[in-house]
Amino acid sequence: MIDWTPRDPARFRAALEGVPPPARDACVDRAFGLGELPPDGPALPSGCVPYLPCPVDALLRVVEHAPVRAADVFVDVGSGLGRAAALVHLLTGARAVGLEVQPAFVAAARALATRLRLPQLSFVEGDAPELAAAFADGSIFFLYCPFSGERLDRCLAHLEPIARTRTITICCVDLPLPARDWLTLASAPSPQIAIYRSTPASFRCSTTAA
Repeated sequence: MIDWTPRDPARFRAALEGVPPPARDACVDRAFGLGELPPDGPALPSGCVPYLPCPVDALLRVVEHAPVRAADVFVDVGSGLGRAAALVHLLTGARAVGLEVQPAFVAAARALATRLRLPQLSFVEGDAPELAAAFADGSIFFLYCPFSGERLDRCLAHLEPIARTRTITICCVDLPLPARDWLTLASAPSPQIAIYRSTPASFRCSTTAA
């Protein structure tokens, strides 16, 4: 069992990395009090990927290579039961916001935050492409292949005006992003993970060139 008290990200990460990699996902699920995966409900829109939690080792790579720091706001697009948001907060101290379309999953994620006594976690119910305001405070955005196509395009459209004012990072697992002139691939720590970065300077250069 992993002990996350006292709330010390370095100690929590050391404890997690001390668990053999094949056992980490089950260990986290036990520590968080998570059981079997619940079935997806009718609220899951057509074109969205059924819920599957992101592997712990992928999240460890994201935290390291993004990197995620305590001052960041980590936005998990398609947050499911809140597992990734809780884990990233405990690993880094960053505030985490989950966006989830399925009401039963949102309720379970909020219950997880209450059970673990993590007030720095919050979860917004709704379809991410319709939640422009929920993106506003984020500095790091996480997508574990929640959807593609038109829905992904709309989410990127929400992020572009944010990127015009400050640097943002988009971390993707099993989801290559479509090309955008305001996004640059900053790191690819594994074939499944890609980390993109945007800076306000890229817009200034584009405007000058025009």
